[in-house]
Amino acid sequence: MASNILVKRISTILFIGFLFSACTRIGTTEMGLGLLPSMDAFNTKDTLLDVETETIDRPDSARIYGQDDQVVGIINNDPLFGSTTASMYFQLKPGYFPFYLRGSKDSIAIDSAVLILSYKGFYGDSTKPVVLNLKRISTTSPLNLDTLVASNYPEVYNIQTDATMANPFTLDFDRVRDSVNNRFEQAKDQIRIPLNQTFTDLFMKIYDSTTVYKTDTSLRQYFPGFALSASTAGNPNALIRINLLDTNTKLGLYYRTNSTSVVGTRDTMVDYFKFSLYGNGYANFIKRNRAGSEIAKHIGVPKDSLVYVQTSPGTAVKIKVPGLKTFANKIIHRAELVAEQVPAETPSFLESQFTPPRYLFLAAYDSAANTIRNVPNDYQGTVNSAQFIQFGGRRIYKSIQGFDNVASYNFDLSRYVQGVISRKDTIFELRLFAPVNDSIKYVPPYPNNLQSGIDYLNSSLGNQPAIGRVRLGGGKHSRFRMRLRVYYSDL
Repeated sequence: MASNILVKRISTILFIGFLFSACTRIGTTEMGLGLLPSMDAFNTKDTLLDVETETIDRPDSARIYGQDDQVVGIINNDPLFGSTTASMYFQLKPGYFPFYLRGSKDSIAIDSAVLILSYKGFYGDSTKPVVLNLKRISTTSPLNLDTLVASNYPEVYNIQTDATMANPFTLDFDRVRDSVNNRFEQAKDQIRIPLNQTFTDLFMKIYDSTTVYKTDTSLRQYFPGFALSASTAGNPNALIRINLLDTNTKLGLYYRTNSTSVVGTRDTMVDYFKFSLYGNGYANFIKRNRAGSEIAKHIGVPKDSLVYVQTSPGTAVKIKVPGLKTFANKIIHRAELVAEQVPAETPSFLESQFTPPRYLFLAAYDSAANTIRNVPNDYQGTVNSAQFIQFGGRRIYKSIQGFDNVASYNFDLSRYVQGVISRKDTIFELRLFAPVNDSIKYVPPYPNNLQSGIDYLNSSLGNQPAIGRVRLGGGKHSRFRMRLRVYYSDL
């Protein structure tokens, strides 16, 4: 009996040893065995296919919508990607027309006019001040209500300003999230810019005593809108996120007048002008300048070992996988493109502030149609959330190569690779970029791939405008090489 038990134990040990020996054929750097579909631990193998990479500019006109966070500020010192300048133009209006300050005209005593902006955070270095300048948009270049202005072409629209509306406002990052508690509101995360006396009087005396407030059209004719930009004073190095649609954003007109309910008393009043997606013009311009930066030396370099992705309006990476042309027909269990950040050898404070994009998107470039489309079969649109997540692209932090918090992006290309090697489907160049509001041509998976439509990636799925940039290892990098790892079985 004892000898039988010993034989069984030895057999079990030998079986486990054989199992782990067989598993050494499987690379374990990307995923565990349990994550591989249709896994056969004895027959499944893996291989790495080299990729060729190149950083390219994205000529597409980046779109920023009214519900998105707008950005304003200046990044003066980003050694990797250069400088960024962002400015905002927008209109606010009262809730009704004709508008008027309440109470009898001779009883109104002006208190103040304050532009209040909803603060949503910052990107960059908050240790340096950001000084905001507020001006009026000139009547000679009003915002066009019917045009969604492209953010990366400010020169085309040439919006002019003609008057300063407030003293330079220095944003205090330590206090901007403080609560505001008064008789009119209890709020926090507000940027409050007091208007100067000229514009306080304009809104609360002159406009109120003329026909300017009679209609929406007449108000826009006399006051086309606000222009908000950042000064270079103090060498700023941050972008501020502001949401126009949030209830925190408004122009507050504060005044005192005879009570409308109790004779002989006075009331303190406030009237608000707010932003609306309908009937208010807006534009958010973001200008990149890469002169003298590291990325400037790498744009357009084929088969580069370093590649750079900057959130729209920004850059992308062109990816080729030449090994797919000669890859023999196999059963593909998993094909995964892996892209990893190349961290600085000596970590710096700036690198911790200029964080990688929270999401990268991988698309196919259709050279015949000169358009961006989905990766065949694997990317199945944003409607199916499970499939969207499975395809990949979300930023994941890893500890690798002696570095902590290295950003990594993985993409599932299993069905695409299977179609290429089994059906001889078209091999596409790929495009890796950080989308904001992007649309791509969408072709359903095989066998329904004879029809097509449009798929949309909005900022809630992708990234906020201009927020995020990352240096990735290219196909020839020695330690953080971009690669296509394929798990397969022979037929």
